[in-house]
Amino acid sequence: MSTVDDPREPLEFLQGTLEVLILRSLQAGPNHAYGISQFLEQQSGREFVVDNGSLYPALQRLLQRGWLAAEWKVSPNARRARYYTLTPGGREQLIRESSKWQRFVEAMTRVLNPEA
Repeated sequence: MSTVDDPREPLEFLQGTLEVLILRSLQAGPNHAYGISQFLEQQSGREFVVDNGSLYPALQRLLQRGWLAAEWKVSPNARRARYYTLTPGGREQLIRESSKWQRFVEAMTRVLNPEA
């Protein structure tokens, strides 16, 4: 058993991270599920690959919490798609979660690299 991470495999999401990444992906504007998935893959340098079995339940949870709104529109390729938009509550949640993650990353960095 290797103790070194395989850089060829996409990273698994830590619990609760997919929701905040979806919120972040919608900060610039509305998008459909495929577009959200593509945004996350591109912005992460292909480290995060989101499967539909995780993405759609996460979108549903965010809708139920009132952090997203959704409406059906026609995509640029003339297909009907459900577009998701951040609500004001979703923007507030993104700010809160981003702050928590920044603190988490800083604490992990201090522990893992105490001399940095």
